[in-house]
Amino acid sequence: MSKMESKFFQDWFSEIYSHSNSIQTDNLIKISNEIIKSSNNSGKIIVIGNGGSAAIASHVSIDLTKAAGIRAINFNEGSLLTCFSNDYGYESWVKEALEFYADKNDLIVLISSSGQSSNIINGAKKAIEMNLPLITLSGFSKENPLKKMGDINLWVDSSEYNIVESVHQMWLLSVVDYLIKSK
Repeated sequence: MSKMESKFFQDWFSEIYSHSNSIQTDNLIKISNEIIKSSNNSGKIIVIGNGGSAAIASHVSIDLTKAAGIRAINFNEGSLLTCFSNDYGYESWVKEALEFYADKNDLIVLISSSGQSSNIINGAKKAIEMNLPLITLSGFSKENPLKKMGDINLWVDSSEYNIVESVHQMWLLSVVDYLIKSK
């Protein structure tokens, strides 16, 4: 392996380390408390994203349910996505999914690397309209619209998808592990 190849990976992991440690841990505790509050009030955690963020949503919702014993769902079923996208437009499928599935004590977690995905933004607007607590995770521009919409907004100062998504996953899974150990 050349020095250049080795340096790439050293730099990449340094960047992940730096961004993952940029979080104010108070925000992770607040997220944990919101999850507990929702669960204690018979609510569920709804986690939604696109692409890699959808994979994160799936991983987090499964771990919340199985490992932490907290009801959580995500909307990664192809039939549901294509049905809602066909009937309401792709930009509205998250909003419609929340309309159909969200209940009064639920907590909504929306993930968008860019913070500009129209379906996620519309979902955030719907969560606000439904008066549901909203957690957002985004990256790229500090001024992205999603970052301004949640009750708790986590932001990664990077415009590289894999960096942003890796850090989002680390932050959310740290919350899951915290909840497991706090039982």
